[in-house]
Amino acid sequence: AGRWHALVLCAAVAVYCVQDAQSARKPCVGKTFQYGFSVCICNATYCDNMEPNTKLPKGQAAMYVTTESGRRFEKIIVDMTSKSNGTQEYEVWNIKKNVTYQKIKGFGGAFTDAATMNIMSLSEGAQKNLISAYFSPTEGIEYTLGRVPMGSCDFSTRMYTYDDTPDDLELTKFALAEEDMKYKIPVIKSAMQMSERKINLFGSPWTAPAWMKTNNNDTGKGTLKGKAGDQYHKAWANYFVKFLDEYKKQGVDFWGLTAQNEPTDGDISHFPFQDMGWTAESQRDWISSDLGPALDTAGFGNISLMILDDQRLWLPGWATTVLNNGTAAKYVDGIAVHWYLDQWVPANVLSFTHDDLPDYFMLITEACQGFLPWEEKIMLGSWDRALGLLNDIYDNLVHWVAGWTDWNLALNMTGGPNWAHNEVDAPILVDSKKDEFYKQPMYYVMGHFSKFIPEGSVRVHTNGTYDDARWILAFSLPDGSMVAVVYSQFVDTPFQIYDPDVGFIPFQTNGQSILTFQWWP
Repeated sequence: AGRWHALVLCAAVAVYCVQDAQSARKPCVGKTFQYGFSVCICNATYCDNMEPNTKLPKGQAAMYVTTESGRRFEKIIVDMTSKSNGTQEYEVWNIKKNVTYQKIKGFGGAFTDAATMNIMSLSEGAQKNLISAYFSPTEGIEYTLGRVPMGSCDFSTRMYTYDDTPDDLELTKFALAEEDMKYKIPVIKSAMQMSERKINLFGSPWTAPAWMKTNNNDTGKGTLKGKAGDQYHKAWANYFVKFLDEYKKQGVDFWGLTAQNEPTDGDISHFPFQDMGWTAESQRDWISSDLGPALDTAGFGNISLMILDDQRLWLPGWATTVLNNGTAAKYVDGIAVHWYLDQWVPANVLSFTHDDLPDYFMLITEACQGFLPWEEKIMLGSWDRALGLLNDIYDNLVHWVAGWTDWNLALNMTGGPNWAHNEVDAPILVDSKKDEFYKQPMYYVMGHFSKFIPEGSVRVHTNGTYDDARWILAFSLPDGSMVAVVYSQFVDTPFQIYDPDVGFIPFQTNGQSILTFQWWP
């Protein structure tokens, strides 16, 4: 089997080498696993990519296609027409550029201990190809968001914080961990060097040092000792400053912070991995009296601070409790949301939150498949899991969310490492024994957004038919181009996108398809 895979990869490389020199397209080398699902194999010498989305003349659109049947980022040039094709029963989606919604922050994933350990477990060539797959302008999908745990989380191989010396309220023993220096920072810096776009990093803490907490434990039910304004709350605020300072010394600057990962976890008895409890009221008071002033005093007042970082079940109440306080509100820029209850909590709570608090962005800061206890952790090549991400991104974007951050950038073949045995799935899985990694359909779903919708893009209105079987999202980009992302389940069904400035874009879908269009009016 190993020789066969090697021959397939060699053949793919040979095909690529004899392609027209102007074409940068390297096709997917597929591999099918036990469920009949397919992934794309990458190694130290080969990894698939897409043709560049270079500017086209007016009257043409680039269409990138990914399908359940195995097409991955296939590029097709479509000629626009000045009139609708009346010979067929086309469904038409109309672009209304004068009706605008939220400005996009971007799309990305998390530089966890586990993700960066998996990346660094590969050979140098395979490492480079994996990081390129996410961040390179020529080889990858150009992520612009990166979440960084502040210390350990469940996707670590051990529990630690940056100051586990009891009662060190002055944080004299604060120090980054081996995991930061050996894994996270090198991978982050490689990504920054590859990317032509700014990567907006944001830090998130799972727990304060145990000696700061009421239960004297990194896990379980517990909160910060004392109350806002006291020595523990000030020490915890200064811990954030120390984190930003120490990363800055390593050449890594942060765009944002979340105040606490899943603050409601810390109210659960025997919670199994790192956590710390807050209520909306206690988070509000700590930001007002301690965290906000500490960031300002240290020169980090420009950091985008996000509250909640938990399920949308808590919206809009959590946000209004914090942000209706004028002192807290002046330090906060956004509301971070996780996806784990999305299938049970309707997305319109996001719109309610926007209506109440229109000056604050909302951002999805964590999502993954395979998290439910009864699910298989890994389903290599699953199309259904890709559709789960796709439809969740759609639901969030149509309800004012400014971006979407996946969880681990890469996991191993069992969905780890995870010290708490809370393994899950990821868009890229690493098999270090074979020095290979596998790009799942979830990776391509993320790319249909992240590659084409950079920071600063604005969602615009569309008219047409929307249901579980078909939908469209459209965006106006900073460079003046337009992008539309389309999903359709239909076979041999003709559609048209109508932009009054340029005309009609005719296309047809063949089974379950994700399509991204870009054109320049």
